[in-house]
Amino acid sequence: MGTEQHEELGQRRRKRSIQIVFGLFIGLLLFFTLFSNTLQSMALPKVKTEKPTVGSIEHRLEGSGILRPLAEAKLTNPAGWKVTAIAVKEGDIVNKGQPLVAYDSKTAERELQDELAQLEKQKIELQNVQDQYVASATEGDAAKSRRAGRDIETRKIDLGVQERKINELMGRLANHKQIAAPFDGIVTKVNAVEGLASAGEPDVVMTNNSRGYRLELPVDASLLSSLGIAMEEKVQVEVRMPSDLQPKIVEGTVYEIADTEPRTDSSSAGKQETVAQKTVRVKVADPGLKGGEQAFVKLTKPSRREGRIVSNEAVHSDREGKFVYKIEERRGALGNVFIVRKARVQAMDSNDKDTLIESSVVHVHDLIIVESSEPLQEGNRVRLE
Repeated sequence: MGTEQHEELGQRRRKRSIQIVFGLFIGLLLFFTLFSNTLQSMALPKVKTEKPTVGSIEHRLEGSGILRPLAEAKLTNPAGWKVTAIAVKEGDIVNKGQPLVAYDSKTAERELQDELAQLEKQKIELQNVQDQYVASATEGDAAKSRRAGRDIETRKIDLGVQERKINELMGRLANHKQIAAPFDGIVTKVNAVEGLASAGEPDVVMTNNSRGYRLELPVDASLLSSLGIAMEEKVQVEVRMPSDLQPKIVEGTVYEIADTEPRTDSSSAGKQETVAQKTVRVKVADPGLKGGEQAFVKLTKPSRREGRIVSNEAVHSDREGKFVYKIEERRGALGNVFIVRKARVQAMDSNDKDTLIESSVVHVHDLIIVESSEPLQEGNRVRLE
């Protein structure tokens, strides 16, 4: 009896030992399986994702500059003559047509007198040839008459050339012997020096503040098109007045949109890209302005179209067009697996932060990859940040 109980007890202990060993084996197997999966997942590229939103993107124009008089004239003498008299000083109020600076025109006047004398000489020579023509006709010498007739025509051509030369000299003398005010205004700067010729800078600068001030803003042509800014459009201009702590808000009007030199920009791939530029000129009129103030413009408009919005970093390009990488999630017994899928999109609009896309395969619940620790391809496994 005791022997049978002892054997039964031994069998129970062996079964328990086997169960314990089997349980430890299964536990170790699960541990190493999970550990292996963890190590494998740690080696996968790490990605940062976002979900698309629906709506329109915001286009924003921000620019600043110095207010300059709308009517400003930089006057100089292109003839390069020396200054003989300066009739104004900085701050003087002048009327249209009023002389500002006089120049030494003696050399040009002597040249004009010489050309007038040459004209009189040519007229006398023409009269002599005409007398020869009359004499040859009287003598009946046909050959001499023909030669004299041709000589008369030549002399008349020379007279025409000389008269045009004299008219040009007279116009040059009238235009360059002095500088006159082109409009009513104020002399803001005088660079002319008596006894010296112009040194590259304008001899006189004058303005008319009553016509208002201008603000010039360089803008990317694509942004200008997205904003839809047109001539005569009203914009709010923030002006920093030196005497006021608070900025002053005045209304401005777009009066000119002009082409300008393109700028170069570095793309995300490190390549230099040429960006078309426009200059937007805004007219500002306010009795409290004096010119020289710092002015700012902030203009915000939504895009005309709506769609799915993703970050610019999420949109990529290849030969076939634009695309984004989205996450496909596969559920498993040992955890979820995340697969990269390429989705073709059409970029409808963009700003400096977001891109408005249209796609039948991208939805608001999708996870879109915006950043990755390694370059990605279709079908790659990744881990989420």
